[in-house]
Amino acid sequence: MGPVSLLPKYQKLSTWKGDLAKMTHLQAGLSPETIEKARLELNENPDVLHQDIQQVRDMIITRPDIGFLRTDDAFILRFLRARKFHQADAFRLLAQYFQYRQLNLDMFKNFKADDPGIKRALIDGFPGVLENRDHYGRKILLLFAANWDQSRNSFTDILRAILLSLEVLIEDPELQINGFILIIDWSNFSFKQASKLTPSILRLAIEGLQDSFPARFGGVHFVNQPWYIHALYTLIKPFLKDKTRKRIFLHGNNLNSLHQLIHPEFLPSEFGGTLPPYDMGTWARTLLGPDYSDENDYTHTSYNAMHVKHTSSNLERECSPKPMKRSQSVVEAGTLKHEDKGENENAQPLLALD
Repeated sequence: MGPVSLLPKYQKLSTWKGDLAKMTHLQAGLSPETIEKARLELNENPDVLHQDIQQVRDMIITRPDIGFLRTDDAFILRFLRARKFHQADAFRLLAQYFQYRQLNLDMFKNFKADDPGIKRALIDGFPGVLENRDHYGRKILLLFAANWDQSRNSFTDILRAILLSLEVLIEDPELQINGFILIIDWSNFSFKQASKLTPSILRLAIEGLQDSFPARFGGVHFVNQPWYIHALYTLIKPFLKDKTRKRIFLHGNNLNSLHQLIHPEFLPSEFGGTLPPYDMGTWARTLLGPDYSDENDYTHTSYNAMHVKHTSSNLERECSPKPMKRSQSVVEAGTLKHEDKGENENAQPLLALD
């Protein structure tokens, strides 16, 4: 019997060498494991990468009603990765990306981190972004729903802050391939707050995140959700794709089911993880930056000059938020919460409600 391979799935040395030899400049910086993952899961082939991109670019002529403001190779590649290199689907997503921006011009005016509305949302923790990735290399985004002060932040500004954050994060080709995880903590989220989540603004969010952005979401996890969040789902369900529904999970107060999908070592203590409590200002400081100057703007091409500006440290004082509510799901670091009777149904995917 031959020797047993001890190499993990994405660490076959022979594959590494072949992929590295064929790698184009568009794959530069990717780890060998990620290159192999892209090949196996996304059908990415470095031999025909430029042809795939050109085929998508050639379709632009079919939509003269849309202004495609960016069509370079690296930009189109993220749409191909988001649709597993199905060119027609990738082009449809590309068209929807720009059409969404054309139809919602007000959302993308002054679309940068130091826009007052976006700035307030970022400082209030919308979204939170964990520094480390999970065991699949996915970036973890957090939303603490109860922190939505409706006298301070409109839902639209929170959505703008989330979309802007994704624009920054998706520049990383590793995340184009590995994707994202979203965890929403509904602790202390009141019925009054929920009443502001109208079908129209929920649909706006779904169209912006599900239908018009080239990100791969591996899961959306609800924790500590009240009954009326279940009711809200019935409003948005018609707008969700089947694939999206299968990736939405309700965990309730049972963190064990969350830990089965995201290991505790990658989570802050609010979610029963071994990391320290999440600092709400972490991502805002990353985007706004303490050393702002006009010379180091981080620019995205878009309608109304989409770009993220590194802004001065006094912005946090200027937009000082009210004290943040913390999750009630906090358990001792490293300790899994025991499952209570009657919680099993809350840990099921939302699709189970069908």
